[in-house]
Amino acid sequence: MTAKSLADYQKEYERIIFFDQPQKDILLAGLMTEMEKQFKLPMRSKEWKKENQKIIAMYRKICITRTL
Repeated sequence: MTAKSLADYQKEYERIIFFDQPQKDILLAGLMTEMEKQFKLPMRSKEWKKENQKIIAMYRKICITRTL
């Protein structure tokens, strides 16, 4: 699997948000899982979040969009 850039995740997010529920939530959850794996998002790490603000901002944006 080729690593995606944040721009790739943004494009995928913009494509997904036009889907109807519940498919949108399922696809967004999958996108979040991909990000967790690729960027090795820690559950709690203030230092990591500070060093990776753009990544965590994209992840939170996806999370907020979900209704699950």
